[in-house]
Amino acid sequence: MARGEVAQAMAALAAHRTEMGGQGIADLFRDDPQRFERFHVELDDILFDFSKHRLTETTLRLLLDLARAADVEARRAALFAGEPVNTTEHRAAMHMALRNLSGKPMFAEGHDVMPEVLAERRKMEAFAEAVRNGDVKTASGARFTDIVNFGIGGSDLGPAMAARALAPFIADHLTLHFVANVDGADLGDTLKTLPLETTLFIICSKTFTTLETMTNAATARQRVAEALGEAAVAEHFCAVSTHLDKIAAFGVRSDRVFGFWDWVGGRYSIWSSIGLSLAIGIGAEKFEKFLLGGQDIDAHFTSAPLERNVPVLMALLGVWYRNVWGFATHAVIPYDERMARFPAYLQQLEMESNGKSVDLSGEPVSLATAPVIFGEPGTNCQHAFFQLLHQGVEIVPVDFLVAIQPSGADLLHHQLLFANCLAQSQALMQGRSLAEVTRRLEAENMPAEAIAALAPHKVFAGNRPSSTFLYKRLSPRVLGQLIALYEHKVFVQGVIWNINSFDQWGVELGKELAGKLAPIIADPASPTDSFDPSTAGLIAAARRRNKG
Repeated sequence: MARGEVAQAMAALAAHRTEMGGQGIADLFRDDPQRFERFHVELDDILFDFSKHRLTETTLRLLLDLARAADVEARRAALFAGEPVNTTEHRAAMHMALRNLSGKPMFAEGHDVMPEVLAERRKMEAFAEAVRNGDVKTASGARFTDIVNFGIGGSDLGPAMAARALAPFIADHLTLHFVANVDGADLGDTLKTLPLETTLFIICSKTFTTLETMTNAATARQRVAEALGEAAVAEHFCAVSTHLDKIAAFGVRSDRVFGFWDWVGGRYSIWSSIGLSLAIGIGAEKFEKFLLGGQDIDAHFTSAPLERNVPVLMALLGVWYRNVWGFATHAVIPYDERMARFPAYLQQLEMESNGKSVDLSGEPVSLATAPVIFGEPGTNCQHAFFQLLHQGVEIVPVDFLVAIQPSGADLLHHQLLFANCLAQSQALMQGRSLAEVTRRLEAENMPAEAIAALAPHKVFAGNRPSSTFLYKRLSPRVLGQLIALYEHKVFVQGVIWNINSFDQWGVELGKELAGKLAPIIADPASPTDSFDPSTAGLIAAARRRNKG
């Protein structure tokens, strides 16, 4: 990659922004009634509308020039060829192999991983089906009714998000629970509702040492042993991990252990055995539909021309706003209550992947990297932070996600939901001028003096960009497609920013310091003089309050 060419492409985009002047998105629609036709892509059941952006044909051409200057196509080829694109850990990033249903060879650093992927998937899906249909039983010979997933980060956010999103497909006799936080309230509140005698616990930790996961698992193990007997532990626990000695010491049976590989990053692991809880809930057939959705996008990403390639377009729009316009945040708003955890899932995917300040060579980055991602389901968020989106000083590009038809919900409610989604994207784009506000208030016979005082407060600047993802119904396959679209978007942006999207060293320091602090906090006699004055002061204050 010639970083000089990337700099030139960015300079051309900056100059183009200046040339656009005050031209707004609504102006672009007035000038071109066919704008929607030219700025949307249909991909299977998903329609990606990017017409409500500060974007012209010239903008798109310059953004595509940027992608080519950054060698996006060559880096994409390296990713799918299994080259060690995770340069700091010297690993491939081959999560795409996990959703390869064909068995066609896929390589990680020269080794075809598909035989072991297929074998592990068959093993996991067989177990999931056996739990689901009652062939795998509890210690007392009963059918499992509750599944608890212990994990954190991708081992929690992925399956928890997907299970909630696909709730209409979960078997009626099963209830899925997800415990992540080391805060005892998380596990404690869950245990209050659980029938331990019919609960299966899944421990998701690659190393079987993750502090939060193993603390929660140990507490649950103690409760099961006390309530059902030590022998019941082997029947009520399974593990997704690779450390067989630690798993055996915990008491998990060897035939209830499911693995994944170093080339699977945590935030990409929902496609692996980490998805066991989801597979139990929706069944192996629908889990494979979920995988198929991801495979669909892999095929599209690797074959579609850049100008019609949805993840590439998503990424370029993000770069346009982050690096040329200086917009530091991005909102993801699913108009689907069951998709409530999707923005949090994307927070990890985007901010852990691309929240970097050094480039591939270890030098400070030359471009700003990942924006802050946030979001909540519509319509709730309309009554919360949409005030800022419409009238705040900061401009926040938005992704709207909405189904045309509901899944297991009332049609009238869904029609209102759908109308609200379209209305919000329209309002963000069009806004409302001072002249229009004034005319409306005059029509209400409001006195001129009152109009002059009130009208500025009711003005909407508009010209606020958004994308819309439209699909018929949220199904396992569509959810898989949506996740994979964002995965590849993140990769493309990482290429343009010249950073490693597959490591996460930023999570290490806090964990290391917590390990040192934990015994100090547990022992009130331990000295604190080795800590900074603030930390020492807080420990001292906590000790004084504990005495009270």
